[in-house]
Amino acid sequence: MKVVFLEDVPGTAKIGDIKEVKPGFARNYLLPRRLAMAATPAVVKSAEARAVREARLQEARDHEARGVAEKVEAAVVTVTARAGSSGKLFGSVGTADIAEKVGAIIGSEFDRHSVVLPEPIKELGDYGVPVKLTRNVTATVHVSVVGEDGTTAADIKARAEAPGRGEAAPAGEAPVADEGAAADATQTGDAAVEPGEEAAEA
Repeated sequence: MKVVFLEDVPGTAKIGDIKEVKPGFARNYLLPRRLAMAATPAVVKSAEARAVREARLQEARDHEARGVAEKVEAAVVTVTARAGSSGKLFGSVGTADIAEKVGAIIGSEFDRHSVVLPEPIKELGDYGVPVKLTRNVTATVHVSVVGEDGTTAADIKARAEAPGRGEAAPAGEAPVADEGAAADATQTGDAAVEPGEEAAEA
């Protein structure tokens, strides 16, 4: 059955498209929901005019969104979360947290469903998170997740790489004693006995 689509149907067609579809799909889904109509000449003409209007509106939305995208991508947002000494979060940072930060940038509420985050963030660090501003315009918001005390992933890495943090002596070698401590030890208590001398008997 040939139909004209009156609305966008994701994965199937866009508004104004004329396509052959299965009769059952048309009768049971598209036609009752007024997503499409049988492709009569009058309906085709009306749908084409509507498609032109929709394209103009979409271009206006995309033009405005491109300006918003520049503002979003120029910003770095900070999200504070509880984290352990290794940088793992007690919990996670999700789409709602990021949407709130994007809303603060653009000055209006932002839908968390427009945040493209495959899985929640579970470690301190810096992340580039895509956000859909319109159907055709996507921006990347730069998110920095830090600990409640301001600790960053870089701080944890620096601590882990700091020298002298309990490094074991190589196998087969005894640990080297602190020379300063040894010198101090020889200067405390009774005078040292010279080699070959024995203490006088009482």
